Order: sequence, then structure tokens, then C-alpha cells
Amino acid sequence: MRVKRGVANKNKHKKVFKLTKGFRGSLSKVFRASNQAMMRALRYAYKHRRTKKRDFRALWIQRINAAARVEGISYSQLINGLKKAQIEVNRKVLADLAVTDNNTFKALVASAKKSLSVSA
Repeated sequence: MRVKRGVANKNKHKKVFKLTKGFRGSLSKVFRASNQAMMRALRYAYKHRRTKKRDFRALWIQRINAAARVEGISYSQLINGLKKAQIEVNRKVLADLAVTDNNTFKALVASAKKSLSVSA
């Protein structure tokens, strides 16, 4: 008995076309091109979910550094001072404080400076 694959193929094609809806030209119309575009897009999606974490960390560090330099201390000195003062606050929260709540950030900088001068 032979196997007829029409239904299975139709379902596979529908799944691919659903994922490539909105792509330009034949990338959303022709199955072969559509399938290749989908595989490429999914590869980039996977890769960039990881890259996004790096990008955000770099952004937070830049924001902290900019705000810290306004207060007269570099980023590395600030982080070192916070570690010595045993203040555990992550970079995401620190960057948010630097942007939204300047007084709290200034207090953290002051405590970091204080712990640096005590240990020196």
C-alpha cells in the first residue's frame, strides 16, 4: 500500500507560511524560499535572544558610568566601592536608580566613596 503525503505536506507548508507571513515577495509565497527564510529567521531569533542580554548589560554599564562620572567617580571605582561596602545591587537596578532616582544613586555613590577611603 502506498503512502499519500498530500495532507502532511499541506500542513507542513501551512505551518511555514504562517511563520513567514509578512515577509517580502516570494519569501512568503513560495514554499522553498519561505522555508529557507523561516529557518534563517529562527536562527537569528535564537542567537539574538542571547545577544540581547549582553547588549542590555552594556547599556546599563554605560548609564551607570555616565551617572557616576557626574558624581566624580568612575564606574570601576563605584563597583569596587559598593563591593567593599557590602552593598549588593545589580547593574540593572543601579542603572534604573541612576536614571530615575538620582538621590538614592547619590547616596550609593557616597557610601562607595566612603568605603574606598576607609580601605585605602
